Amino acid sequence: MRTDVTFVSAGLKLAGHLYTPDDQARDPHPAIVVGHPGSGVKEQAAGLYAQRLAAQGFVTLAFDAAYQGESEGTPRGLEDPAHRVEDIKAAVSFLATRDEVDPDRIGALGICASGGYVLPAAATDHRVKAIGTVSAVDIARQFRLGADGTQDPAVIQGMLAAAAAARTAEARGEGVQSFQLFPDTAEQARALGGQHGFEGFEYYRTDRAQHPRSAKFLTWSSVDHLAFFDAFRCVDLIAPRPLLMIAGREAVTSWMSVEAFQNAHSPNKELHWIDGASHVDLYDKDEYVTPAIAKLTDFFGTHLTATK
Repeated sequence: MRTDVTFVSAGLKLAGHLYTPDDQARDPHPAIVVGHPGSGVKEQAAGLYAQRLAAQGFVTLAFDAAYQGESEGTPRGLEDPAHRVEDIKAAVSFLATRDEVDPDRIGALGICASGGYVLPAAATDHRVKAIGTVSAVDIARQFRLGADGTQDPAVIQGMLAAAAAARTAEARGEGVQSFQLFPDTAEQARALGGQHGFEGFEYYRTDRAQHPRSAKFLTWSSVDHLAFFDAFRCVDLIAPRPLLMIAGREAVTSWMSVEAFQNAHSPNKELHWIDGASHVDLYDKDEYVTPAIAKLTDFFGTHLTATK
């Protein structure tokens, strides 16, 4: 069952979908916060994973990040990593107050950019008992180094220059300055970003999974918010809590999951590969999502065990 809910994160009202199992068990359930990819909304990959995990007996919460989707916050399209981390903690707080949730059995799952944000959120919030990621990306690294880690350093310097100019323009009263996230055509997407760029375009801009509220642009101020962020800096603080990182064997972004995994000190950590899957394949393609859900179900089922 899905229920529309709201909760507050640093003064902003966030919109979420709460999924509850169909079973009639009266005892409180284990629960999982599910964060969406960068530019995504709760109705896309996060909602799919939340719904399928709820079918396995977990209470799950997918929600829109502040400044995006149906959640509050201006300017629209701001990607603020500090607030994204706070959003996850606020989602944990919301679940911890629900009658159907056991507050001692809450986990967190991050997909793509949220796979990066969930690491510092969980590292500093001991209420999160188990942490999972799918196609994890430190979005700051992606901006600085590119999806495959080989981006020319001049690219981020150019973006920072543009962000600085945008701040001056906004101070002059010229309104919020933003940039388009995806090209207008599949051909442009492939030319600019190769197969990875094309798959992102296909997911967000075609009938495959497009949604009217998913982000089509980011504010230029997002760039300098992101440039100095490091999602993996404190991943060692997750220990000794369990960590599962799932990545597609064909994903150009998988080096980030490997890096985070290597920096984690948890004795219960695992990097699990889905053969044949790219980064975006794990958002919605059933042949890859199904084994990912099976692995996550086993992981959270094992580590969000009853404490009573």
